[in-house]
Order: sequence, then structure tokens, then C-alpha cells
Amino acid sequence: MASPNTESRDPKAAAPSTHPGRLLDFTEAMAFAQHQVRTLITQDPGRMPTYTKHGHWVLEDDPWAPTWSGGFLTGMMWILARHTQDPWWRQQAEHYSELLEPRKSDTGTHDIGFVLEPSWGRWYDLNPTPRARDVLIEGGRTMAGRLQAPGGYLSTWVDPGSTFIDVMMNVGIIFRAAAYSNDSALHDVAVTHCRTSRRYLMRGDGSTLHEGWFDTSTGEFMRSATHQGWRADSTWSRGQAWAIYGFTTAYQYTGDQDMLDAARRAADFYINHTPGHGIPPNDWSDPSPALPWEASAAAIAAAAMLRLGAASGLDDYQSYGLRSLNTLSSTEFIAADTPGWQGIIRHATYHQRNGLGIDESVMWGDYYFLEALDVAHQLTARAGQSA
Repeated sequence: MASPNTESRDPKAAAPSTHPGRLLDFTEAMAFAQHQVRTLITQDPGRMPTYTKHGHWVLEDDPWAPTWSGGFLTGMMWILARHTQDPWWRQQAEHYSELLEPRKSDTGTHDIGFVLEPSWGRWYDLNPTPRARDVLIEGGRTMAGRLQAPGGYLSTWVDPGSTFIDVMMNVGIIFRAAAYSNDSALHDVAVTHCRTSRRYLMRGDGSTLHEGWFDTSTGEFMRSATHQGWRADSTWSRGQAWAIYGFTTAYQYTGDQDMLDAARRAADFYINHTPGHGIPPNDWSDPSPALPWEASAAAIAAAAMLRLGAASGLDDYQSYGLRSLNTLSSTEFIAADTPGWQGIIRHATYHQRNGLGIDESVMWGDYYFLEALDVAHQLTARAGQSA
């Protein structure tokens, strides 16, 4: 397998403009990411922003949702700690993880997985201590407590009758908690939500709804909706990327072919509707998008495609993930040649309808770019060892 920055590709397909800038290799991209994260946490210690405004991190509380991005910032520290073996990064990663520990009992959000998986999950994966295991078990139990039994779904912070496709990213911590505690009931909660999401939030063509509404008494599916897409019947690209990643995770925990089918159908829709460079708009159906790219969706999808390819043994998904990663590693997107820009990946959107973080950096976009870069580098290293 080629390295993520030397893969043979059609320049016209890979470049989103006629002036894509220079292409950073793995070492350059990781060095730039280190610089950006180090600058943020030394200049504004303990702060966990969500998105930038004019390229500068907004440090006020998230105006849209209960705070959910701290895990991404902390997760980048864990990636850098493992990659560099620098004790300073390990110290920072542990400190920020500890700041997030109280969220293990947070019943006010459906984003427990987003908060704890990149932080305490990565800590446990690197050093499986009883403390980290206990944090993850409690977090998984808290997340499982959102189950609405009549409809078989995990509810959002919006309303007990609401679930998002985003919630598929938060079932992993329930699966993890079930495995660590040997609790089959927890495992069943996660599977139940995945099956409900596959049935009601995924259309026949593999596209996804953003939000589904259910009757909380009967469990009847009532309607679709969206907060961040164009319309209820369109497809929000970041939600589609969440589906690829989330159903891949479900397959990895269960081996259930239905979960693999859902991940592949979501991935195929994404690929078939996105330009060859791999960067989608905010919503494929929007006739007048605010900008042509939603780079955070592409970063999530790149990481998800690499994971899906590894889980399924299908190289086409890995190749697509590498191609998208190549595009994001050009200075059209990575901010290495944009003086004063504080994020890593530009041209992302947080919430188009609310006018938040449009054509900016967002913390999950930076995190999943770094995750994809790290995974691609590991795959390349393994391929070199087996050659």
C-alpha cells in the first residue's frame, strides 16, 4: 500500500481547485498538528473550544449543543503522545482526560462516546488500567440509560422522542462497557439502537436521515427531520460520515453482517455522490450551498473508510480514504500556509443553519484528520513490514 501522501492519483480528481497548494507528507502534517495543538493548550490551558471564527478558536461555551468537543482535543494529544513518545504530550493527555472524567455520569447529552472514547478510550488502549476501565464502564452505562424501550433507540438531548444518526458514534462506548463488565444487557442496548438506526435512519439507497422522531409511548416512527442539513428528506454529509464510522464500529464489536452491510451502503452512497477529490458539500441536495466543501465530513469519512477497509478486507474503501486524506493534506485545506490560522483543517462547517463555524476549523475535523493520518501511517508501516 502506498503512503497516504505518495499514492498515485488523478491530479484533476484530487485537487478541489486549480491551485491546490502544496501537499504535506506525513511528517510535515504531524509536525503542523503538533504545533497547532500545543499552541492552543499553552495559550488557553484547560479550554476546549468547538469551532473557529475567522480562523481563531471561539472559547465561549458551545451555543448549539451541550459541550461535546473536549474529547477530540484530548484525543489528538493521545495520538501525539503515542506517535512522538514525548512525556509532555502524555502528561497533557492525562490531564485533559481527567478534566473530562466527570462527564462519565452526564445524563444531559447523547455525546458520551464523543467525549470519552477519544480521551479515556485511547488512554485505556495505550495503558489498560482498572481506573480507565471503570470510567469507560460508567460512561457506557450512562449512555445506555438513554434507551427509549418502546422505539428501541437512544434519545438525544433534544427530546426523548428524538434520535440522530450522530448517536451511532456513541454506541461504541456501550459495546466497550459491555465487554469490560461482561454485561450482555448493555451489549443488547447497543445492538438494539444500531438495528433501529439501520431500519429508520437509513434509506434504501444507503443515504441517511439526520434525525428521526418516534412516539415515546408506542415506539412508532413518526417523521424525519434535520438540524444541520438542507431538508428533512436530504442527506447531510457529516451525518453520512458518522453512519459509515458508527456502523463499522458496530460490525467490529458484533461481527453482524447487517452492520457491515449498513456501513458499506453508507460508504457507497458517500463515494458515489462526492467529487473525486473526496470532499463533499454540507448537504448533497442543497442547490445553493454556502461553500462547496465540508472538510470535517471528509476527515471523518477518511478515517471511517480506512477503518471499514481494514474491517472488511476491501481495499477500495482504504484507497478512497487515502485519496480523501491526500486532498486534506494539501494546503487548500490544511492550514500550514495560512498565517495566524489556529485550527488544522480549514473549509469545515459546524452548523450552517445557525451560522456557526462556516468555512472554519472544527475540533472533530482536526481530530479525525489526525486519526486518519495516523491510521494511514500505521497501515503503510505494516505493508512495508510484510513486503
